[in-house]
Amino acid sequence: MERSEDAPQWLGVAGRGAVYLFVSVLLVAWLLQTPPGLLGKADAIGYAVCHRIDLRSFHLGDRQLPLCTRCSGMYLGAMWGLAYQALRRARRGGMPPKRVWVWVGMLTLAFVLDGLNSYFSLISGLWHLYPPSNTLRLITGTGMGLVIAFLVYPTFNQTVWRAYSPSPSVEGLLDFALLLLGALVLDAIVLTENPLVLYPLALISAAGVLVVLTLAYTLIGLMIRHQENRFNSWRELTFPVCVGFGLALLQIIALDLVRFLLTGSWEGFHLG
Repeated sequence: MERSEDAPQWLGVAGRGAVYLFVSVLLVAWLLQTPPGLLGKADAIGYAVCHRIDLRSFHLGDRQLPLCTRCSGMYLGAMWGLAYQALRRARRGGMPPKRVWVWVGMLTLAFVLDGLNSYFSLISGLWHLYPPSNTLRLITGTGMGLVIAFLVYPTFNQTVWRAYSPSPSVEGLLDFALLLLGALVLDAIVLTENPLVLYPLALISAAGVLVVLTLAYTLIGLMIRHQENRFNSWRELTFPVCVGFGLALLQIIALDLVRFLLTGSWEGFHLG
């Protein structure tokens, strides 16, 4: 698609080039300073957003996954929800109907309750409702990931595109059921703990952190600059997305640095 004559321009050519260069240098520096290998880079992403407690994580043999069980589920669920909506409901900006929000509320409540129960069980002597488990952490985390996708996808479309559909991105209970079924299938695959599937899913969940943060920062940047509903194509959106990615990377770098200075290690927390 050709660039429209009134497509928004962020900075001049030289200014945009400088930003592209800065983000590229930032990315290269982060890649050089973080643990080696794809899983090492995924560890560094998880290190910035997750406690990575070893007992609350799945493992590839003796190697802990980049994100804890709950966070792995959450970002896998978010990636699945975003992919489903993007493929089936392109550029739709409407929120789910009320009948779906009831179930969205239940997923959110399950996530909060299981998180609190798990937290109380961690603190010796505090009452908890039921014995926590990684299976429940994974399932409730994946459900919360779907909730994130339900909110982020339509918000992105209704904020970014000049022409978007006001129809819901999740049309009704059938859509919701298909999304939930897909999430449960993902969980079942993860629970096999087969290295052949855990490895790619671990990378996808870590990538989900970058995707969600980049989308969020892109939206914030557009709103700050009052450039909502000004874009016709992804090509026009390249620079704002680059800025969003750069800010997401800056957040990860800052949190990585603070945590590493405090702990002196890239490992997660160990209990007992």
